[in-house]
Amino acid sequence: MAYLMVNDVRLHFERYPQPGKPVLVLSHSLFFDWRMFEPLIEQLHQDFEMLVYDHRGQGLSSCAGNLDMDTLTEDALALIDALELAPCYFAGNSMGGFVALRLAARYPQRLAGCIVMGSSADLERQLAEFEPLVEQLARDGAADQIDTLMFIMFGDDTLRSPSQAALCARWRARMRELGPGIGEAARGVVHRRSVLPELAGLRVPLLVLAGEQDHAYSVAQSQQIIEYSGQGDCQVVAGAGHSVALEQPGQVAEAIRRFVGKTT
Repeated sequence: MAYLMVNDVRLHFERYPQPGKPVLVLSHSLFFDWRMFEPLIEQLHQDFEMLVYDHRGQGLSSCAGNLDMDTLTEDALALIDALELAPCYFAGNSMGGFVALRLAARYPQRLAGCIVMGSSADLERQLAEFEPLVEQLARDGAADQIDTLMFIMFGDDTLRSPSQAALCARWRARMRELGPGIGEAARGVVHRRSVLPELAGLRVPLLVLAGEQDHAYSVAQSQQIIEYSGQGDCQVVAGAGHSVALEQPGQVAEAIRRFVGKTT
C-alpha cells in the first residue's frame, strides 16, 4: 500500500514491478476502487509492470477540490510524472475511460497506448435518468439504491450466472457501504463535458472494448470513439456488462496483449 501527494490530494496506489516490461496503468470505474482490477492483474502481472490507483474521493485516496473529469485527468498525469511511468499504456473502465481519453488527447507524449473499456467520449446521454439517482446518492449514500447500481454496473449474464454469484455478492456488499460522499464523484461523471472534438487526429494508439451487455453505454458509443479519432480498434466483449475488466478479465487480458504486441 502506497500513497503520493499530487495536486493537493493524497492518492493511494498499488504497484506490481516487472522490470523491463511495458508499463500498464489501470484507472477504475465510479462506485469501485483499484480492487476491481484484481482479476485482470492476475491475468497480466507477468507481462506488464502494473500500477493501479484510486481516484480522489474514492477508495483509499483523500478527497479535495473538484471531482470533475478534468481534475481526475490532471491527477493521473501527475501520478504518471511523479512515478516516471511515461510512456505508459493507460487503461480505464468507465470513469477511468473518461480519464484515459483526456490523457490521450491532451498529453499524447505520456502514453504508449490508450485502452478504453465500457466508456464514452460524449456527454451523458442518460442524464435525465441518472441525475435523480445522483441526488439520492448524495443525500443518502448507496445502500437504498444498490439494486439500481448493480444493474447499471453489471451485465445480465454476470447478474444471473451462478459462477459469478460470489463476485456480485462481494461488490454488492462493498457498494452498499458507499456514503453520501459518492454523490459528488457521480456528479462529475454525469455532468462531464464531451471530448469528441479533442479526438480528431488522435496520435496515441487506441483500443476500445465495449461490453456486449452494457446497460450504461452502448456499443455504438464505443464505436463513436473510433469514428471521431479516425483510428484504433473497437471490440465487443461477449458476456460483459459495464464493468468489462471485472466481468471478463480473460477476454480483456488477451485483447490488451494483442494490442500491445502490435504497438511495441
